[in-house]
Amino acid sequence: MSQTTIESAPVDLALPPTQYDLPCDDDIPMETQRHFLQMQMLRDTLVAWLAQREDGYVGGNMFLYFSAAQIKNQDFRGPDVFVVLGVPKGERLSWVVWDEGKAPDVVIELISDSTATKDKTEKKQIYQDKVRVPEYFWYNPFDSEDWAGFSLQGGVYQPIDLDEQGRFVSQLLGLALVRWQGSYKDIQTTWLRWATLAGELLLTPEEEAAQAQQQAEQAQQQAEQAQQRAEQLAERLREMGIDPDEV
Repeated sequence: MSQTTIESAPVDLALPPTQYDLPCDDDIPMETQRHFLQMQMLRDTLVAWLAQREDGYVGGNMFLYFSAAQIKNQDFRGPDVFVVLGVPKGERLSWVVWDEGKAPDVVIELISDSTATKDKTEKKQIYQDKVRVPEYFWYNPFDSEDWAGFSLQGGVYQPIDLDEQGRFVSQLLGLALVRWQGSYKDIQTTWLRWATLAGELLLTPEEEAAQAQQQAEQAQQQAEQAQQRAEQLAERLREMGIDPDEV
C-alpha cells in the first residue's frame, strides 16, 4: 500500500509591528503656543516626579496604537499627555499597546473650540471602550472653566467630582490636578498643574532652578550674618583685653 505525503501549507507567523515599524509623525503641529506650553508644563513636572520611581513613562503629542485597524485605516491618535505606570523608563517613538503590554493609565486632552466636541465624545468613547484608559481628563487652556475628569468603573466612565479644594484627584497617581494662576514662559493665564495631595505644586525645571538659587542665596546670607556676628564678638573681646584667638 502506497503512502501519500501531505505537506503542510506555510503558516504566516509574522509578528505585529513595533514602534519602529509604525508611523510616528503626521506633520500636524500643535494648535497654539499655549497648548504646547500647557502640555510641556504637565509633562515636565511629571517627569521629575517619576524620576523618584523605579519605573513609569510620561508621553505627549505622540501616537497611541491600540488596534491593527488603526494601521489599516491610518487612524493615528495622539493624546496630548499620558502616563503609564509599571513600565520600563526609556525613549519611545510611539506608544504601542500590544508591544508594551498595557495602555496608558491616565490621559489628558487639551481641548480647543475646534476639537472640544471630538475630545468630549468620540475620543472619550475610544478611551473608554477600546483603549480602556482608567482615568481621562480634559482641559481648555483658553477657558479654565472647561475641564472635567472621568474614572473607568465597570467599563464605563463616571465623572470625577472636584474635592473640597476644587481639585481633580487622580487615584492612580496619588496626585491632584489644580488650576493655577500665574506666569509660565512669559504667558500669564490659568494653567493646569499637578500638585501633591498635601497641596504642594510639582515644580517646573525653571521653578526648581529658581528655588535652588533662592536657597543658595539664603544660605550665603546666613553664612555672612554668622561671620559678621563672629567678628563683632571678637572685637568685643579685644576691647575687654581678651585675645579671641586664645579663647
